[in-house]
Amino acid sequence: MILYPAIDLKDGNAVRLVHGDMDRSTVFSDDPAAQALEFVKAGCTWLHLVDLNGAFAGTPVNAAPVEAILKACKVPAQLGGGIRDMATIERWLDKGLARVILGTVAVENPDLVREAARAFPGKVAVGIDARNGKVATKGWATETDVMVTDLAKSFEDAGVSAIIYTDILRDGAMGGPNIDATAALARAVDIPVIASGGVSSLDDLTALKATGVISGAISGRALYDGAIDLQAALTSLQS
Repeated sequence: MILYPAIDLKDGNAVRLVHGDMDRSTVFSDDPAAQALEFVKAGCTWLHLVDLNGAFAGTPVNAAPVEAILKACKVPAQLGGGIRDMATIERWLDKGLARVILGTVAVENPDLVREAARAFPGKVAVGIDARNGKVATKGWATETDVMVTDLAKSFEDAGVSAIIYTDILRDGAMGGPNIDATAALARAVDIPVIASGGVSSLDDLTALKATGVISGAISGRALYDGAIDLQAALTSLQS
């Protein structure tokens, strides 16, 4: 199981939100590229980046720090937030991003997801953010009536490389991930599922890995707070 350290970008800084609330943010670094390099030096093999402003604006906002991270770090990175058209997808992939994460458009324009997955095999993931089992879009500000599993299954034949599943009510709250819901989703689809939201201890990572069906986990606040030692976690997950 791959551990993805998260760098959430707001106003150029690396921050963490609580429950996706932009008014409840904590700045952990004013130099996101330096923070990313720390994660890489500790041994991580992937980075998970989110343009929080972009998720609300519908277009990339934190391009400069993302580009700085891509230049500084030689491990693959995936990015979500504000990626809602083919031109933006192409632009990010051309800049060296390994994978784009399509969230809002997966609900509003699923044909774009299919087109992008065909055009860029292995480089398109779907981000499914949920509150009480229902998908939320536009930076989690808009709730829909779409059920998580239904949306995931609709992309089974699209060729997407992964599904990043976030339980919004767990995100940034250090209360543990929703293991049962994540594992159920992973068993319901053939697409690899990455867990996000609430991953706050080595025990959480161990429990996610123990399901045998979850391919990765994203953690942010716990790494910044020191609740998870990144090197120890990476060693544990490799065993």
